[in-house]
Amino acid sequence: MPIVITEAKIFACTQSKVLGEKIAKAFGADLGNVITSTYSDGEFQPSFEESIRGTRIFIIGSTNPGPENLMEMLLMIDAAKRASARHITAVLPYFGWARQDRKDKPRVPIAAKLVAKMLEAAGATRIITMDLHADQIQGFFEKPVDHLFASTIFLPYLKSLNLDNLTIASPDMGGSKRAYAYSKALSSDVVICYKQRAKANIISHMELIGDVTGKNVVLVDDMVDTAGTLTKAADLMMERGALSVRAICTHPILSGKAYENINNSKLEELIVTDSIPVKPLSDKIRVLSCADLFAQVMEKVHNNQSISSNFVM
Repeated sequence: MPIVITEAKIFACTQSKVLGEKIAKAFGADLGNVITSTYSDGEFQPSFEESIRGTRIFIIGSTNPGPENLMEMLLMIDAAKRASARHITAVLPYFGWARQDRKDKPRVPIAAKLVAKMLEAAGATRIITMDLHADQIQGFFEKPVDHLFASTIFLPYLKSLNLDNLTIASPDMGGSKRAYAYSKALSSDVVICYKQRAKANIISHMELIGDVTGKNVVLVDDMVDTAGTLTKAADLMMERGALSVRAICTHPILSGKAYENINNSKLEELIVTDSIPVKPLSDKIRVLSCADLFAQVMEKVHNNQSISSNFVM
């Protein structure tokens, strides 16, 4: 018998509702109706207010801390499973807890793997995410993972700037692979910052590997948290003779003194996606939407089509 593809339905967690509406519009569907009831002690219960029996559903929600974002995603997946959805795809524009992808010292958890197992245990049959902190996190899942790259969004913007003497930079050694990929696509040079941390979010020393004299530099990273690394790197590069320094970071966590650090730095521009909602507290921040990318991939997944054309690099 031929395979019958039923209508797909799209839902969004509370934090990602704005992005969910953009994705649904680009997909050509209405965002599904979910009501979340909250008890006086903070416990909450999501409820699908329409039938999803036998359908493929997409649940959109970034799982950045606090833990309620992850918990809401887990509860919605569980509710969908118990409502007899045929396929449950967790769309995680930002996969939270990903920095804990290994034991970097004794007696600590590997939170990224724990989160992966929780999503599968809840009932997710597929994962769609973007710019994981470490590519190997895909291996923590037993279900299919579509790992998208924000380069699809950032590269056209960078090319539109028509910057002379463009140089791509990595703010740390761990991001060198990503920086080399961008440099290859843009036919540019690469420089790398070497940093040492006193503790989480605190940099004790930073040094530059490469020459940025007379160059327009673009720093590339997967996320920006307190912006301490980015702003320190930008200031260092301007001291070493760079003409300008921009940064592209997929996930704008922007916690702590991030906005203060950005506004007081020599960064000309910070370019991010809307994988996490951004507060408009700085004129230096430009937001590019990832909605079209996710909508295109979701449509192809739903129709069992290849998504290879959605990867720029």
